[in-house]
Amino acid sequence: MKPDLIKALIFGVNGQDGFYLSEILHREGILVRGVSRSVGNWIVGNVNNFDFVAQLIEGYKPDFIFHLAANSSTQHELLFENYNTISTGTINILEACYKYSPKCKIFISGSGLQFVNNGNAISENDPFDTTSSYALARIQSVYSARYFRSLGLKVYVGYFFNHDSPLRSERHVNQKIAQSVKRIASGSTEVLELFDITIRKEFSFAGDIMEAVFIFVNNETNYETVIGSGKAYSIEDWLSICFGIYKIDWRARVKFLASSNSKTNLLVSNPTTMLNLGWQQRQSIYDLAYMMVQ
Repeated sequence: MKPDLIKALIFGVNGQDGFYLSEILHREGILVRGVSRSVGNWIVGNVNNFDFVAQLIEGYKPDFIFHLAANSSTQHELLFENYNTISTGTINILEACYKYSPKCKIFISGSGLQFVNNGNAISENDPFDTTSSYALARIQSVYSARYFRSLGLKVYVGYFFNHDSPLRSERHVNQKIAQSVKRIASGSTEVLELFDITIRKEFSFAGDIMEAVFIFVNNETNYETVIGSGKAYSIEDWLSICFGIYKIDWRARVKFLASSNSKTNLLVSNPTTMLNLGWQQRQSIYDLAYMMVQ
């Protein structure tokens, strides 16, 4: 291994974000090692195990670490999983870097769901709100990041808003719709079961969002930012676009279920900081729909 080779470590590499981020890092000539709890071509391990994390960081001495590992569900039943992966995982990474790789730049993923949402565009300067066990874990990890930043570590926190790709699982409604459209276009008679389709959120491409992450960790002035397009669309818009690719009327293919009692009808970012850092969204909601449906 060349001594001047730039090295990166990704926790949660098997998710869609880890996939696109690793491609970007490879493109930039950065050596990538990834960690996943599942068996694959990457290192198998758990970020909530401090001894494992410390030994890995001490031996590898990465220049960048990205903590993307998480279960994106907000269900209370995942309280301890969220705490172990997000909160404990963050502290483990930060303490290991503080001891063994203090010059490393560390990225901690956050979420737009951890902020007070009053229906306006959310920025990194807005207050937090513990509306779920997921938000609670995210907020704890931010305070850990701020503490270790006060000790001299370069810790970046990026608050993600909704983003998708063909790598999404069908438990996410955008992919559920896209895959159903593909099957219906191939002759399936299935009917989609959905809740409130007036909910508005962002429909960004995961590859674009990871480009923003790479730009973000290479700046020296901003250490917390929302990462999103700032453009909101309804689930009805997504239905119309996806079914429209095959010229199918979605209204005959959807059954509405009882309300899911969503706490908010809009989740959208104010991406001023990232735009000022030079990031631009490249793929529109229409590009994303073609990507996922075709």
